[in-house]
Amino acid sequence: GGELHVALKSGIPSQKIVYAGVGKTEDEIKFALRKKILMFNVESEDELREINRVAGTMKTRAPIALRINPDIDPGTHPYITTGMKKHKFGIPIDLALEYYNLAEKLGNVVVVGVHKHIGSQITKVSPFVDALKRILLLIDALNAEGVSLQYLDVGGGLGISYRDEEPPVPEDLAKNLIPLLKGRNLTLIMEPGRSIVGNAGILVTKTLYLKEGIEKEFIIVDAGMNDLIRPSLYDAYHHIVPVVRTRRNKILCDVVGPICESGDFLAKERELSKLKQGEYLAVMSAGAYGFSMSSNYNSRPRVAEVLVRGKRHFLIRKRETYDDLVRNDRIPSFLK
Repeated sequence: GGELHVALKSGIPSQKIVYAGVGKTEDEIKFALRKKILMFNVESEDELREINRVAGTMKTRAPIALRINPDIDPGTHPYITTGMKKHKFGIPIDLALEYYNLAEKLGNVVVVGVHKHIGSQITKVSPFVDALKRILLLIDALNAEGVSLQYLDVGGGLGISYRDEEPPVPEDLAKNLIPLLKGRNLTLIMEPGRSIVGNAGILVTKTLYLKEGIEKEFIIVDAGMNDLIRPSLYDAYHHIVPVVRTRRNKILCDVVGPICESGDFLAKERELSKLKQGEYLAVMSAGAYGFSMSSNYNSRPRVAEVLVRGKRHFLIRKRETYDDLVRNDRIPSFLK
């Protein structure tokens, strides 16, 4: 619901919005129906029946696609792999015809499409091709049973270069997928996210202290896992460079934050130019799953966001204050 609200406030037409997610609530379904979104991507039988019920109470019909799990390994981190049998996402492809037949019988939904999304940070074309081939076989089987679809949502997941990856660019993906789609009367929907914004953002952090250890040094900075959780959560690599380049000697170090956990780090065993207190580092490739996954852990206000255009910059989100941390807190009378 929150993402739908933000998208609408950002000026995205509701007819270009697809609602995905395995745990849609009744209020969220009602909100999406009132806003007349393009379609819901349905992930289970219970959800299908719930959308049908809610639409009935509103005397409308909900446009739906079924999210199909094609059981394709995208070769990415297990936490962001979403298209295999063992994952919570989507309807097993072996049961897809059964679910489509059920949906066709329900009175308050309209079957308009099919959806698949096999994971994120995918750095090869072949998983996209393999998954699409399986979905196209399903579409052919549905056509044979008289179920005609309008939309094919191929999902997202195209990776970016964080370190030394060489992911395909959108043109590479198009060259491999378009031949498979020729002659099909389908509207194609794609979900580019990380591939657009991932390398368009950085996290700038200040060096607080330098600490010499027995085996290596620690650079203690003012950004932590609450600001960028990817290294702690996924053991993800982010290139880190000084904001002002120097010719100082290199040191072996961990770049760590101020949070009270050993998992609070931005880099481990990294070779960097020696720094001084007060100097700034740029943590690269922080445009995707950066601020959106940030938190107030350890009662830390979230950072400001600044948009840079050429030589100009614009504050687009204010830095939070200590007052923001307690703004929504309420103390019950018996504790006063």
